[in-house]
Amino acid sequence: MAAYDAANLPADAVLGKIGLPAPIRDLAAQRWDAIIVGAGHNGLTCAAYLARGGKRVLVLEARERVGGACTLEELWENRGGVKMSPCAYLVGLLHPLVVDELKLREHGFSWTPATNGLFVPFDDGSSVQLWEDDAACEEEIRRFSPRDVKGWRAMQSVMSRLRDAVRPANEHDAWLGEPPTREQLEDRIGHDEELRGLLFDWSIAEYVERYLEDERLQLAYYGQGIIGTHASPFDKGTAFIHFHHSSGRLDGYTGVWGYVTGGMGRVSFILCDIARELGATVAAGVPVARILPGEGVQLDDGTMIHAPVVISNADPRVTLRLLGEQADGAWRQQVESVPIQGCTVKFNMLLKELPNFTARPGTNEPHHAGQINTPLSKQQWRDGYAAMERGELPEQLWTELYFQTVHDPSVAPEGMHTMSVFSQYVPYEFASGTWESRREEVKRLGIASIGRYVSNFPDAVVEVDVLGPPDIEREVGLTGGHIFQGDCLPQYMWDQRLRYRTPMEGVYLCGACTHPGGSVIAANGRNAAMAVLRETGEK
Repeated sequence: MAAYDAANLPADAVLGKIGLPAPIRDLAAQRWDAIIVGAGHNGLTCAAYLARGGKRVLVLEARERVGGACTLEELWENRGGVKMSPCAYLVGLLHPLVVDELKLREHGFSWTPATNGLFVPFDDGSSVQLWEDDAACEEEIRRFSPRDVKGWRAMQSVMSRLRDAVRPANEHDAWLGEPPTREQLEDRIGHDEELRGLLFDWSIAEYVERYLEDERLQLAYYGQGIIGTHASPFDKGTAFIHFHHSSGRLDGYTGVWGYVTGGMGRVSFILCDIARELGATVAAGVPVARILPGEGVQLDDGTMIHAPVVISNADPRVTLRLLGEQADGAWRQQVESVPIQGCTVKFNMLLKELPNFTARPGTNEPHHAGQINTPLSKQQWRDGYAAMERGELPEQLWTELYFQTVHDPSVAPEGMHTMSVFSQYVPYEFASGTWESRREEVKRLGIASIGRYVSNFPDAVVEVDVLGPPDIEREVGLTGGHIFQGDCLPQYMWDQRLRYRTPMEGVYLCGACTHPGGSVIAANGRNAAMAVLRETGEK
């Protein structure tokens, strides 16, 4: 393939390795209205909206592949080609306005909602299937713990009322535009103390224990309050993490996650194609060394590319490093005050058959089409968090399992299955040893943490790729390996998130560090683009 051929192909056709659209010297010779640093999904979204607004936009991605944490890679070439996203694995919070305005469906975006919900097996041999359909879920709760039916209804009501207050399915959605203040959020929820607790105050433990009596049912929800968060289920504000991840409204489904046809990275690849169709230029394999406010950027090789506006899709610590001494002092303090050390490990696995859970035997069951959690006891949650804080591994990992191939077998060889495993807690740095020296130990722990509930592990496991926080930092470029560019607890959300417009001349942010926070949302990129267009004017 010629040096620039990939730039003329759909991003999906080259798994995001789009290369250079022209020699660097030619890009540097052009006049740009805006440069976007980083081609993650938010950077590509921002580019598309800016280009649609008449701006001449250049997107520079340091890695050879676009998409950031939401991309696709071909793993284990000796296995006939397995396509997996290294980090992002499900869609659910992608904003429907972005899908409609940028015409993602017309460009090939489709997904399968995982309406089978959350399956959790327990140490006593019982299990529960928390269906997305309320009637089916209520029937399951009645079978599993009859005394909790009323409390479960009340718990669901709180979540639904808060979603309707904060994220109504219209132009008043608080995720759109500038972030609301605490006062504005309180105006939305009125005097409803339950909504206040879920939005600002409760731990996930407080939330579920307020409504549910059966300890197993409580534990089934614990993990939903700590996803990607450096906190324990007993820490204030972790109930909000559950709300954040339950507030999606994609295609009329509320709080439902699902599988993108072809793999999660196709969201970014489609956005890349749309941005280029609208007139943006996207270049991969071009590391930026410096951001020069009001001037543009300097590349690693010293080349200057000029633009009055620079929008960073990189995480805030990387952006701070690129700005160097030109960063505003107060802004620097805010950036450094947000926790950004990850505590998650991602296992990408190839299986010869799906896990056979002893609580509900079979390798082609309804629970395989949803998501699965392997739970921890309350003491194990406490001990695991404390172990991570000491730089040690826990006795057991909490894991969340997803199977793309159940819905979309095209991403793996016939008869094989992919399993994405999202797990906590692990340390960024070990008190003894390194991630390289202890990687096999982490792999064995991950398999064992799942294997205690299934009859065919480790025999069903063919390949395992282990991504700890330093691996995510190195391979994806996220400081600390934090998948959300900084914690999403209430004290760091809404108007406490970093603003799109920074104090530095012409410098903006568009990544997950901005409102409305982390996950594959794309509203961050849209909101940032609207701020740029508002302040610089559409052409």
